Formats: sequence, structure tokens, C-alpha cells
Amino acid sequence: MKYNILVVEDDIEICNAIEIYLKTQNYDVYKAHNGKEGLDIIDSTTIHLAIVDIMMPIMDGIEMTMKVREQYDFPIIMLSAKSEDIDKISNA
Repeated sequence: MKYNILVVEDDIEICNAIEIYLKTQNYDVYKAHNGKEGLDIIDSTTIHLAIVDIMMPIMDGIEMTMKVREQYDFPIIMLSAKSEDIDKISNA
């Protein structure tokens, strides 16, 4: 079985780098550049794992995750550029 991984990241270079790595591991990769695009993909495709940036335009990763959890229970890995411990703890 192939697994579908959704990468939601507004930085195109980071998104593409994650995609390249995952594809070499034989995963099917779907990409979105904000939370709204990510939700649209989730509503139309079976996703097994999401890798989501916290800080994005239009809809951030926290809001997207809250909406995803209303209907789905697949794992979500959060990415953050924040470096302060309090930011990491409060956004976990």
C-alpha cells in the first residue's frame, strides 16, 4: 500500500525539498501552501499523514489542525521556525 502524505508549507523551497525526500521513500506527496489549500486536499483525497507549517498566510497550521481534528484522526507533524521555548510549548 502506498501512503499519501500532505505537506502544507508556504515556503516553496522547503515544500519542494520535503517532497523530494518523501518521494525517494516511495510516498505519494500532495502539496499545499496554506491551511485552506490543505483542507481542500484533505476533503478530496485520503491522507495518511500531514506535515504542517505553523506560520502560513490565509490559514495558519494551528487553525488548520483544529479543523482537521473535527473530522479526521491521521497523524500531523507540526513544523515551526519559532525558536523560543515558550512558543514551542504553547503551539504544541
